[in-house]
Amino acid sequence: MLSRLSTSALRRSAFTASRWGPAPRRRGLLTLAIETSCDDTSVAIVEKEANQAQIHFLENITCDSRQYKGIHPIVALESHQENIAILVNKALTHLPVACEKTHNPRQTVTLSSDEKARRKPDFISATRGPGMRSNLAVGLDSGKALSVAWQIPFVGVHHMHAHLLTPRLVASMRQHDKEIKGMIEYEDYSAPIHPTFPFLSILVSGGHTMLVKSLSLIDHEILATTSDIAIGDAIDKTARMIVPPSIIQQSTSTMYGPLLEQFAFPNGARDYHYHPPITRGEEIAKRESPWGWSLTAPYAATRQLQFSFSSIGSMVDRIISSKEKSGEPMSTEERVDLARETMRTCFEHLASRTVIALEEHRDQNEADAIDTLVISGGVAANKYLMTVLNEFLGARGFGNVRIIAPPPYLCVDNAAMIGWAGIEMFEDNWRTELSARSIRKWSLDARAEDGGLLGPSGWKKIRGPGRRVY
Repeated sequence: MLSRLSTSALRRSAFTASRWGPAPRRRGLLTLAIETSCDDTSVAIVEKEANQAQIHFLENITCDSRQYKGIHPIVALESHQENIAILVNKALTHLPVACEKTHNPRQTVTLSSDEKARRKPDFISATRGPGMRSNLAVGLDSGKALSVAWQIPFVGVHHMHAHLLTPRLVASMRQHDKEIKGMIEYEDYSAPIHPTFPFLSILVSGGHTMLVKSLSLIDHEILATTSDIAIGDAIDKTARMIVPPSIIQQSTSTMYGPLLEQFAFPNGARDYHYHPPITRGEEIAKRESPWGWSLTAPYAATRQLQFSFSSIGSMVDRIISSKEKSGEPMSTEERVDLARETMRTCFEHLASRTVIALEEHRDQNEADAIDTLVISGGVAANKYLMTVLNEFLGARGFGNVRIIAPPPYLCVDNAAMIGWAGIEMFEDNWRTELSARSIRKWSLDARAEDGGLLGPSGWKKIRGPGRRVY
């Protein structure tokens, strides 16, 4: 499988202890985290101490499925099986070295490679769902095995819950670790804000699109979700149609969304020229391009709290097919305009449903206004999305709502977010039984048929804050 991995994918994100400085003197809460829900095999070591987050290690290996023009479940499974032990073994060398004066031998692990006494994690975190069950099982079973071997607790993490909580991880890193600001480039739109409950989240990826209201760590209400395909899937599919084949062939992954953004806006924000609709009428009005085509916003005639993106791909396909039938190839200039219009339509659809949700909450809870909107998931790395959301909400009377998103390397699937979600659940005294199995579909909302975040069997709530209870 390693022979099928591209060099850039193999090192898509790697952060080691040497970049983060020495381990803190006082002992914090330490977890080794594993993520294998889709095609990324990711392992991280995350620590929280005195509300300060520190990532000692984070690395992803992404399966190369370019020949299939999308994720291939079996190829991704084989990649997880071949690489999970390699990454765990590498992560162990970045466990903080135990303090010689205070360390308890029972709370340390010694590696044959350097024979240093290193701190044993306080617990293991691993993604339990949602995702591809076989792929999830690789990481989940590996995490449970480490839990048994080290005799430490285990926490099975909800993948979308982790995305939702990622800005809280980022805020803790930014507020307390001065060194990190010089090591990682943070975008201007992502202010160092620690989201406090309640807040809204737009979770956008290749497999999910949902608008969530979070009242507490474990109380989440899904206000809207997609009725067909996810926004990330729609953007990837339209990218394969719009972006010239010569550029697609040069891509090192099947994540074509970033390719579409780069093609549409080669000069970044200087190419945006975005003007948000001031009224609902302007929002749903037909916007015909200089080329004679237009894209219709999903659910344009309704205020239904629901997303839909399949029609956008169908419209793009018809536009391109019509051009091909005319015998006149679509120019690069027209392709760029179509790429921009596709993203504008997708992102304004997200923004319009968010405005509807904010209006309903404002009308029903005048004394409990929501002032924070979290954007997370792979699509959150799109800078144009952040521009559309900021300007759209501002134009519609919600300029007071702070929009925050993680830096791009934490928007994609990664084990650091799994570790942080594990820490938050662990601190709230939640543990996972070793009998827990992977879950393909798993809602966040307690009102759902499966009971939401705490619905599946396997959770246990311990009494008191003792970290060693098992």
